[in-house]
Amino acid sequence: MKYTILDFNKQFPDEVACLDEMFNRRFGALKVCPKCEKDTTFYRSKSRKVYACQFCGHQLSPLADTIFHKSSTPLKLWFHAIFLFSTSKNGVSAKELERQLGVTYKCAWRMAKQIRTLMEQGDDLLGGTVEVDETYVGGRRKGTAGRGAKGKTSIVGLVERGGNIKAFKTENVNSTTLTGLVYNHIEREAKVMTDEFGGYHYVKLHNSHETVAHGKKQYVRGNVHTNTIEGFWSQLKRSVRGTYVHVSKQHMQSYINEFAWRYNQRNATTPLFLQLLQRI
Repeated sequence: MKYTILDFNKQFPDEVACLDEMFNRRFGALKVCPKCEKDTTFYRSKSRKVYACQFCGHQLSPLADTIFHKSSTPLKLWFHAIFLFSTSKNGVSAKELERQLGVTYKCAWRMAKQIRTLMEQGDDLLGGTVEVDETYVGGRRKGTAGRGAKGKTSIVGLVERGGNIKAFKTENVNSTTLTGLVYNHIEREAKVMTDEFGGYHYVKLHNSHETVAHGKKQYVRGNVHTNTIEGFWSQLKRSVRGTYVHVSKQHMQSYINEFAWRYNQRNATTPLFLQLLQRI
């Protein structure tokens, strides 16, 4: 289902519409005042972003304990930023938010950081056939490429064919790290596909495990391959280079979460913008 900027502006033309949306999503089913316990209607305050009981004046704030809490930035701009994140395949930089919203760079960076918290990965285990692979993200540096590259951030990904992906920033890619990720995020009955890297040696203790020998130019052996996860790596790296240029190790996981969440919603029938509002 498409959700364009025209749909967005029609549904949320102003600050009031955005605030009403937050109230309805959070308290829409509330018919009894929690203070006076009367059947009531809550009316929006004209001076504050709260709604008050028609009898006792008890106030409810739909923005409390959300990413909007204590923010002086107009809610309409917040909604617009979330819309941009929901429609951009390659992510949205803080500089782009600064240009489109007319806010300061500091404000735009904080907004982007808060929006990414809505995209955290779930706890569901992956099943069926799961591809596992690792990659490295960082600026161009002289020296050894691949697993020997210093100063880059290592990332391990696990993707269920036809299903969801999980990806994590790691301090290393040794056997303890890789086997632990497989054990914690993949069902025991699942089939695991990797390349021939020795760090995956102990995966066979937990799952059925097959490999392809990339070092020998073998990329597909029957249904054994890691092409799905490598496609995700390509998208992630293009976006980091083209949109963000550089991402620090400190914040890398939140960016990984963003792209993993977007990948997992690729077949969603509900617009991603509305899904993010629900997560708030």
